[in-house]
Amino acid sequence: MKNHDISLAWKYHNSTKHSWNSVRTNPHFLDWHNQPRLFKIYPGLEPVPLPQEPPQTGLAALSVIACSSGTDRREAPVRLADLASLCHFAAGITRRRIYPGGEILFRAAACTGALYSIELYAVCAELEDLGAGIYHFSPADRSLRRIRSGDCRAILVRATAEEPAVTQAPATIACTGTYWRNAWKYQARTYRHFGWDNGTILANLLAVAAAREIPAKVVSGFADDEVNRLLDLDSSREVALSLVPLGRTVAPAPTCEVNPLNLETAPYSHHEVDYPLMRQMHGASSLSMEEVPAWRSAKPPIPPPVPSRSLIPLHPLYDDEIPADSIEQVILRRGSSRRFSRSAITFQQLSTILHRATRRVPADFLGPSETRLNDVYLVCHAVQGLEPGAYFLHPDLSALELLKAGDFRKKTGYLGLEQDLPADCSAAVFFLADLKPILERLGNRGYRAAQLEAGIIGGRLYLAAYALRLGATGLTFYDDDVTEFFSPHAQGKSAIFLVAIGKSDHGQGIR
Repeated sequence: MKNHDISLAWKYHNSTKHSWNSVRTNPHFLDWHNQPRLFKIYPGLEPVPLPQEPPQTGLAALSVIACSSGTDRREAPVRLADLASLCHFAAGITRRRIYPGGEILFRAAACTGALYSIELYAVCAELEDLGAGIYHFSPADRSLRRIRSGDCRAILVRATAEEPAVTQAPATIACTGTYWRNAWKYQARTYRHFGWDNGTILANLLAVAAAREIPAKVVSGFADDEVNRLLDLDSSREVALSLVPLGRTVAPAPTCEVNPLNLETAPYSHHEVDYPLMRQMHGASSLSMEEVPAWRSAKPPIPPPVPSRSLIPLHPLYDDEIPADSIEQVILRRGSSRRFSRSAITFQQLSTILHRATRRVPADFLGPSETRLNDVYLVCHAVQGLEPGAYFLHPDLSALELLKAGDFRKKTGYLGLEQDLPADCSAAVFFLADLKPILERLGNRGYRAAQLEAGIIGGRLYLAAYALRLGATGLTFYDDDVTEFFSPHAQGKSAIFLVAIGKSDHGQGIR
């Protein structure tokens, strides 16, 4: 019952904060000779090739970025081509660049440090063109590898306390995080990054599912040991983070029992360094079979903040004004901006990005009347039609509240770990969460949810910016300094994520 001992979440959160002093006294260095490989490899399993050119829907990216993925049909099947597209546009390799020292592989979604610690697995019934089983998605060769045969969906149904979306799904994507692949660079802060990196992948996956009218939902409430065992994970090194049930079927999942497989996997490095704090945090936020039903019902809504002054209404583009680029086209050209030009974007562009990206996430950690866990703050440097300054977004009112006016480029660069990107961008979007009520009602699992939701909305910001031919990049920050800057409005809240938006410098381009 560790989930209810929220002192453990506070211990992890406070211990992994960045400060001016902590980044200067940390003796950690990057051991390039021990850099982990970027892919999970099962040497003994044969690949099931996926279609090399996933079909595209042609639907405009800005039309589907924040749609609730679903249809009114009684049944919504999932086919191999659907899995191929969802996996590829969520976590696949979208392009390659050769350089004198080797090759750079660009992935569909942003990831901290380009270390790609998130793995995807598909738990499937018998599909039209794919046998029932559990498959691991391999971005390296765009294939699936079957790690279990047979329909094992009943395990997920049981592990989620019969969550309806899981019960009805012919296929479910399970997302896992591999500690060492991220901790090699970021140490114990990796557990925060799991939420960010999983979230950006889910932003892509949900948008592509919506474009294909495939029902999809983020499920974070499940019995961890059951799911880890089903996926044959060594939970000291890799753990399940989220589930995304896909489609609808009227056929119930048959009963199923699983045995350990102990499949061989290639080592990531010569040796791995353990950071116990992140594994302690995962253990503290893990749920047992008995806890899941109660956790799922513990969702009294958190009321949105009440404006304290006059508001500035957002002015997003109308549907007939948005670019026609499809979600697939946007993902294929998406990358993280390496440098911003300090040029201004329009208020319509910023409004469109915020309006599309901050809509409610289809997730089980939100109550029926609750729209989000994270609050959105901005520092706007160069937005035509908007005074430079710090703002709070009221998504439900589709409006901004000016907290303080002024040129804060230098200060925002400092807040973003003294990097140029948050200073040079047009607008820096900060996610802050009031962790106290979140942890009180969701336990330590609420910490996972807050990080994951910020990652999903941040991933939507990426997609919306790129749909408008702008750039974006995710960043880390000095935790307490961010809260102090936005206070007194943000008093008591915790910094969760940061995304910078603007026009990419043409000399550096977009990667």
